[in-house]
Amino acid sequence: MLVVLLVLLLGGAVVADRVGVGIAEDQVAQQIAERGGLAGTPDVDITGFPFLTQAVSGRYTDVRVSLTADQLGQPAGTRAQVSLRGVRIPLSDVLSGSVQEVPVDRIDGTATLSYALLAQQLGGDTTVAPADGGLRITRTVSLLGYDFPVTGAGAVVLDGRDVVVDVQQAAAAGVDVPGFVLDRAADLLDFRYPVPALPFGLRLTSIDPGRGGVRVGVEARDTVLRG
Repeated sequence: MLVVLLVLLLGGAVVADRVGVGIAEDQVAQQIAERGGLAGTPDVDITGFPFLTQAVSGRYTDVRVSLTADQLGQPAGTRAQVSLRGVRIPLSDVLSGSVQEVPVDRIDGTATLSYALLAQQLGGDTTVAPADGGLRITRTVSLLGYDFPVTGAGAVVLDGRDVVVDVQQAAAAGVDVPGFVLDRAADLLDFRYPVPALPFGLRLTSIDPGRGGVRVGVEARDTVLRG
């Protein structure tokens, strides 16, 4: 009988903990949206168990936030996944609705720029895809009175807040084109995309072409979200 009672009590505690998480995630999402200057309320996942001890202490170890282009106020094809570590929101402030600021020890994650978004920078029929640690760019170019499709492979790097693609060599499929023309065509495939300012004071740290888009590493330290 004692074992059954303990199991019931433990089960009740777990249920209460999970219910509390759901309520807190909604509240924290609202506070992050308001204090982080977002255009919408993001999806929030508060990790760690038990949750109730985090709520009582007012310190959340790891709050994972998924952000869409609309919430970021960025062009379609942009998204971000970030973890806010060491989030401090006193329970009394939450209950009284008097949260003025949200201190965060550290934020890190990735912002993803879709290949369709990057292809728009060159316009026309441009396609962009990952290739050998860089990007493969294909588009129709106009040179010397001729239109012909060109494909080039380029390195992708960060230059401050800009994503820069530098194509060194290009090839024209099925067309006999002089080398100096291909060199000029390669220059036409180069582009620079300024990454708009991201919320939470995030700065860009790394770049990696992935399957779903170019992933840009982001981070911030000792951030205070005030809205």
